[in-house]
Amino acid sequence: MLSATLENVLNRGLPRSVRARQLCAELSGRRIAVEAPGLARLLLGSTGSSLSVERGAGTVDAQIIGGPLSLCILSGGFSQAPLRRGDVEIRGDAEIAEKFQELLRLVSPDAEEELSLLIGDVPAHRVARLAHGAFEWTRRAATTLLRDLGEYGSHERADLVSRPEGEQFLRAVDALREDADRFEARLALLEQRTGAK
Repeated sequence: MLSATLENVLNRGLPRSVRARQLCAELSGRRIAVEAPGLARLLLGSTGSSLSVERGAGTVDAQIIGGPLSLCILSGGFSQAPLRRGDVEIRGDAEIAEKFQELLRLVSPDAEEELSLLIGDVPAHRVARLAHGAFEWTRRAATTLLRDLGEYGSHERADLVSRPEGEQFLRAVDALREDADRFEARLALLEQRTGAK
């Protein structure tokens, strides 16, 4: 049920983009597995003119494995950070995986458009604006809360180090490390010279 719904949503996005149709044709006969360990494993394939989504095991050209949130961030094209941090792992043909990632970005559904199919354009637009406003308010509130907690912990309770003090300490540690490396190099050179005589 989930895979059929996902397949329909992705295939509705194909006609919107010339590049998506081109990638779909290039990936004809190719399949990748998108896996959130312990939750689900979906096989995404291309027939050349459409995409197929199914659950389960099977032979694939590449596997993309990671947590649900990291996979969403990566497939939405919001950031490549999950790959850099190692939250998402790619096994197999990385080029095929990258092409499927680009294809998914191009055909990913517009939530407002999908909602408008159910409840109409005007209500969908209002719900989308409400959701966007709620998300922005939550983001601002969380940012303010974290900043206030940090200031309370560093200034009022003195349990935390303030940002400038922390940065100064880290710069001093880096300088000490560099000095120690130079000292070690000089010591090795001195040992080499005394050993040669």
